[in-house]
Amino acid sequence: MSRKPISVVKSRLHQNCSELIRPNNDTYSLNDTTWCSWAPFDKDDYKELLGAVDNAFLVAYAIGMFISGMFGERLPLRYYLSAGMLLSGLFTSLFGLGYFWNIHMLWYFVLMQICNGLVQTTGWPSVVACVGNWFGKGKRGLIMGVWNSHTSVGNILGSLIAGVWVNDDWGLSFIVPGIVTAAVGVLTFLFLIEYPEDVDCTPPQHHGGPGEDQDNPEDPGKSPYSNRESSLESATRCSRESCEEPAAISFLGALRIPGVIEFSLCLLFAKLVSYTFLYWLPLYIFNVAHFSAKEAGDLSTLFDVGGIIGGIMAGLISDHTNGRATTCCIMLILAAPMMFLYNYIGQNGVTSSIVMLIVCGALVNGPYALITTAVSADLGTHKSLQGNAKALSTVTAIIDGTGSIGAALGPLLAGLISPTGWNNVFYMLISADILACLFLCRLVYKEILAWKSSLTRDRGYKEI
Repeated sequence: MSRKPISVVKSRLHQNCSELIRPNNDTYSLNDTTWCSWAPFDKDDYKELLGAVDNAFLVAYAIGMFISGMFGERLPLRYYLSAGMLLSGLFTSLFGLGYFWNIHMLWYFVLMQICNGLVQTTGWPSVVACVGNWFGKGKRGLIMGVWNSHTSVGNILGSLIAGVWVNDDWGLSFIVPGIVTAAVGVLTFLFLIEYPEDVDCTPPQHHGGPGEDQDNPEDPGKSPYSNRESSLESATRCSRESCEEPAAISFLGALRIPGVIEFSLCLLFAKLVSYTFLYWLPLYIFNVAHFSAKEAGDLSTLFDVGGIIGGIMAGLISDHTNGRATTCCIMLILAAPMMFLYNYIGQNGVTSSIVMLIVCGALVNGPYALITTAVSADLGTHKSLQGNAKALSTVTAIIDGTGSIGAALGPLLAGLISPTGWNNVFYMLISADILACLFLCRLVYKEILAWKSSLTRDRGYKEI
């Protein structure tokens, strides 16, 4: 919710002033065609400057993420997450206060974005680790798919809240989400429970026993990177107070977990596509379909509605097939032609725009949601860790941190390419989508072999 407003406010920071009526107390000269824009974004290079503001956040987020996960394994998650939310609310509000303080220096907005990017790295590793602590392997894809809809709900709320004030006092488009974020940080501090054992609940079974899946016994297929051949039961039966806690995993140790590198590189390109839509879709609709800034922001929320549907579908399908990589790969393959079609026919009418935005949102955000939630949790409790559950936050940070490099590159490339035409931006997105598929080829092949082996065993049982 705090990241989304900048994409809505962009169209307000640089406007076509010839279509607007000058106010009576206007002090600008009659020949000034940028009187309604907000300096320093009132020049011809405004797209590059807006891209720099986006990139300041995303680069800081990507760099901080690799460090944040290791802190998350070693600090109480409740304190760590609450502090991050309070600081994020502060820096988001300070960005908006630049409007009321009449600040027109680029460095101020870039600095606020850098600070916000660093403190927001406390979020994702912490929340995935907490949810992973509570839910076992069996239905993790569906549960986390439903849970992960909060990211799209946040995007939708951010767009709608920003849209209320974007045409008047755009500073409030940042201040209100900032206050809400800080308030939820206080609620998190008061009520978050990190482990089931803290409230005398039975910890989940992250892996089944040898040869069977205790969470889902009817599923014979075994994923190569999440085989359930070892159990964390012995590590979690005793209370956390009475047992010696295992040492947190190192960065290199997390990289050696099978599947971490492939999914990280896949997410790099998948997140490049998703974040380019996140940051540039309202401006694209504003420029191409000629809606108002508020209408463009509201219409862009449909992409996130599709993201909710796609995330839940991806989790449900991957649970049923036990094929996380294959599910991601198929959705990414389908996303490429849909993005091409959206660029060419998506703006022909409101109905086609609505349908294409929802479909594109589902296919683009589905794999992104699955990798950053269920896949991260699977790999963070991988059988090779021999019961050490102190890897969830680090693995999540590595995967999301690598993805965040793509998230930084996407909006930057869009800012550089968009002056040559929006068609070229979509060609870049389609290319990134195809590259994301290629990095999953080895894991997809392994999953297909596992399914074939499972079918062979089933035939053998029936013959007996």
